Amino acid sequence: MDSNRVILAGGTGFLGRALSDALLGKGYEVVVLTRSPPAGARDGVRFVQWDGKTRGHWAAELDGAGAVVNLAGKNVNCRYTPQNLREIDESRVNAVKGVAQAINACQNKPLVLVQAATTAIYGDAGDRVCDETAPPGEGIPPATATKWEDAFNGSPTPGVRRVILRISFALGAGGGALPVLAGLTRWFLGGAVGTGRQYISWIHLDDVTRLFLWAIENERAEGLYNATSPNPVTNAEFMRELRRVLHRPWAPPTPAPLVRVGSFFMRTEPVLALTGRRCVPARLQREGFTFDYPKLPEALRAVFAGAATESSQARAERLAR
Repeated sequence: MDSNRVILAGGTGFLGRALSDALLGKGYEVVVLTRSPPAGARDGVRFVQWDGKTRGHWAAELDGAGAVVNLAGKNVNCRYTPQNLREIDESRVNAVKGVAQAINACQNKPLVLVQAATTAIYGDAGDRVCDETAPPGEGIPPATATKWEDAFNGSPTPGVRRVILRISFALGAGGGALPVLAGLTRWFLGGAVGTGRQYISWIHLDDVTRLFLWAIENERAEGLYNATSPNPVTNAEFMRELRRVLHRPWAPPTPAPLVRVGSFFMRTEPVLALTGRRCVPARLQREGFTFDYPKLPEALRAVFAGAATESSQARAERLAR
């Protein structure tokens, strides 16, 4: 058993890169399962090819590992064509089942399996506060999120501690939706979207990577958690704080019809901007997890100050402390 080895399934994206840095900063060996391994290693990360569904040679990497983190899944920031929706669902469900099959075939099973999920499962929840006991919403994003979690819950791995993290809008400079919103704001297009009353549940990238480390290392962590800051805000509040941090003046709101037109040209779906949910991390707060960035103004300032000054190595060392 090599409890120092962590397997990241689908770990080449925005969150996976940040988590790899944090794990390396704490002295872990990191193995990333990816469909397209880059040439050589990246900052000490070892890449192993997999297809995201079929148990193959990659499965040997899980035997004796300390932890497996499954981040695999096609990005939902796309047009919801039948083909894209099928690929979104299959990429998640197949990866969940493939990882579980590989774990169950191990002679020495990993100690913990941490599965990514999404707060989009709550749908367009309006003002309703959503903790981990809130029911799923309606529509395409909740349906996809439910299939993801159903696959996880229907793929048991006896003898392995299991954690599932419903991740909200992660704020970081290196990926996700924030750089797009920042670009629009810098061009004086940073007004509220639609009514501006839809809630945005968010979490700073450093906090979400710390949360994955907490789930790996905390033997009492088990089951479902909302991976979100304790202070969701409305879209209007979010855009106001973003304008303030980027030193831009007030901008008029973008009406819903224009959002739909813009989404078409950006090859995404307006539902991602026009709907929202007010999520809280009830279980995390009860179990003592502390957020470095619980409030949005400080989180945004840290993102844009850090983007200009902090190297990835310095960031990894800071997260490891």
